[in-house]
Amino acid sequence: MEKIKVMSIFGTRPEAIKMAPLIKELERCEEIESKVCVTAQHREMLDQVLEHFNITADFDLNVMKEKQSLSGVTNRILIGMEEIFNQYTPDLILVHGDTTTTFSSSLAAFYKQIQVGHVEAGLRSFDKHFPYPEEINRKLTGVLADMHFAPTANSKENLLREGVKEEDIFVTGNTVIDAMNFTVQDNYKFKCEELNLIDFNKKIIMVTAHRRENWGSGIRNICNAIKEIVGRNENVEVIYSVHLNPVVKDMVKEVLGETERVHLLPPLDASDAHNLMNKCFMVMTDSGGLQEEAPHLGKPVIVLRDVTERPEAVKAGTVKLVGTNYDKIIKETEDVLNNQQVYNKMKSAINPYGDGKASKRIVESILYKFNKCCEKPEEFKGEEF
Repeated sequence: MEKIKVMSIFGTRPEAIKMAPLIKELERCEEIESKVCVTAQHREMLDQVLEHFNITADFDLNVMKEKQSLSGVTNRILIGMEEIFNQYTPDLILVHGDTTTTFSSSLAAFYKQIQVGHVEAGLRSFDKHFPYPEEINRKLTGVLADMHFAPTANSKENLLREGVKEEDIFVTGNTVIDAMNFTVQDNYKFKCEELNLIDFNKKIIMVTAHRRENWGSGIRNICNAIKEIVGRNENVEVIYSVHLNPVVKDMVKEVLGETERVHLLPPLDASDAHNLMNKCFMVMTDSGGLQEEAPHLGKPVIVLRDVTERPEAVKAGTVKLVGTNYDKIIKETEDVLNNQQVYNKMKSAINPYGDGKASKRIVESILYKFNKCCEKPEEFKGEEF
C-alpha cells in the first residue's frame, strides 16, 4: 500500500517544541512516510529541542546568519525549499504557526503544487503590525494552506470569516499541550544547575521577552520594570531566559546584569522551561506559546504585548494583556504578586487550548483527507468563552 509522504518543516525553537509530539505521532503511523526538514532560522536553540526529543532532520537548510534580515531569511528559505522539493516531493508539508519559515516554505510548496497543512491555524490579532511579522505570516500561510489545523473553535471561526471552507478546517487543540505531557515531571531535576539552587518557596517570576516589535524601548521598559518590582518586593526573584539575539541580550544585560535576585539565563531546553513554569509563581512574557502553556499549569501570565492573537486565555482570565508601559507593568504584576484574590482567580486551571491529543487528531485528519479513513475526526471541544 502506497504511503502518504508527509514532510514537517520548521526552523525555530518554539516551532520545534510544538511539532515534536506531532512528528512522533507521524512516525508511529504505518500509512505515513514521515520526513523532517529544518531551515534552522534559529540554530542553537533549535538543536536543543531536536536533541531533547530525539528527532533527526532528513533535510537541513542551515539558513541562519548573524543579524539576518527578514527579506534575507525569506529568500534563502524560498530558494532552499525549492531545491529540497526537487530532491524529494512530499504529498503534504506541515508547517507551524507564524514564522518566516512557515510562510516561505508554504509559498515554495505552492509553487511546486504540493499541498500545505497549517498547524496552529486561524490565530489572529487583527493588527498586521502586532505581532510583527507574525500576523501577516499567519494570514498569508492561511491563504496558501489546504488543511487548517485550528487549535480552538475561536480560531476556526476566524478562518470561516476569511472564506476557508469548513471541510478544510480541523479543530484539534494545540500540540504544545501534547509536548508538556512529555516534559513536565513532579520530581524534576533541572539540567541548568543554577535552577536547582533556586528557592521555589519564594515568589519566582519566570520571564521571557524578545519579540521584534518590543526591540528597543519595549525591552528597556520591561527590564526597568522588572528591576523596580524586585527592588520593592523582597520575597520575589526573577528568572529571565534571555534570547540569544544580541539586540535583546545586550540590552537585558545592560539593565539587569547586576541586579540582585534577577537570574539571567541562556535559552532553556523544553523540559527545563516547562518544569520551571510548573514550579514558578507566575509568568511575564511577550511569547505567544507561553500564553497557552502557563494556563495549562495554572500559572497567571502578564502578557508584555499590546495585542494578542490568543484571546481565549484573556477571556478566561488566566492572562492579563499589559503591553510595555513601565508603570502598567509594575502595577499589574504587583497586583498578581500581592493580591491573593486576584492570584487565585487567575490561576484557576481553565485551559481552552488542548487535552494532549492534538497530534493524534492531526494525523487522523491527514488520513481522512487522503482517503485512508472514512470519517472526519471529532473536533476538540475546549472551554468556550
